[in-house]
Amino acid sequence: MDLLRILIAILLPPLGVFLQVGIGKHFWINIILTLLGYIPGIVHAVWVIAKK
Repeated sequence: MDLLRILIAILLPPLGVFLQVGIGKHFWINIILTLLGYIPGIVHAVWVIAKK
C-alpha cells in the first residue's frame, strides 16, 4: 500500500500526504511546499509516507 501512496505522492503530493495522515499540519505544510515548488512537495510527501 505504501508503494501506491508513493506513486500518488509523486503525481499529487498533497493527496499522498492526505491519504497517509489526513488533514493536519503535514497536509498544510505539503500544500505550501507544493505551491512554492513541485519538487519540495514531492520530497516532503515521500518523507511523510516513509516515516509513518
